Amino acid sequence: MSRRVAGVTLDDLDGLPPKCRRCVFWELAPHVRKQAEEFGQTALEKEAWVSSVLLEWGSCGRVLSVDGVTAGYAFYAPPAAVPGAATFPSAPVSADAILLTALRVTEEFEHGGLGRVLVQSVAKDLTRRGVAAIEAFGDLQENSAGCVIPAGFLQQVGFKTVRRHPRWPRLRLELRTAISWKEDVEAALERLLGSVSMHTAEPAFGRT
Repeated sequence: MSRRVAGVTLDDLDGLPPKCRRCVFWELAPHVRKQAEEFGQTALEKEAWVSSVLLEWGSCGRVLSVDGVTAGYAFYAPPAAVPGAATFPSAPVSADAILLTALRVTEEFEHGGLGRVLVQSVAKDLTRRGVAAIEAFGDLQENSAGCVIPAGFLQQVGFKTVRRHPRWPRLRLELRTAISWKEDVEAALERLLGSVSMHTAEPAFGRT
């Protein structure tokens, strides 16, 4: 079985699950997202967002494939590029952190530790770019499904809660303290994150 993780490109978008391909919960402010949904333009808006972030900031996602089939993906960006994050009651994201917005393993490949692989890949990319930390909003409700990463999964891979909320806590992974700069990055992240699998959850206040 051949496994590959690479930075997301515009060509990768059509290989994502249809719901993710059209979802702009994170990428647009609520009123703009509503207009895009009404006019059926969310897929175009998603493409425009990825293109803009790639040009202005750099890599903003990872795509994991197994034997040429998309098995999972993750998206991340500076907080200023993620208008949807402002809707969370545990916002704002810390100024020194990059926001992990979405991370999902497709149903066919769940329970194989690929969620951990994606987090490792994101952490390695951001560590090499000098980023201090990754933050993410988590969902504390079990067995929900959608576009918010379960808080339990984030905690299992090393994130710690920095702002509590009964449903949507904000969590943080310190890259500079979690990794010794004298050690191999991949080996250090392997020890840090362990082996877990995950699902995703969608906030009740902003379903797309």
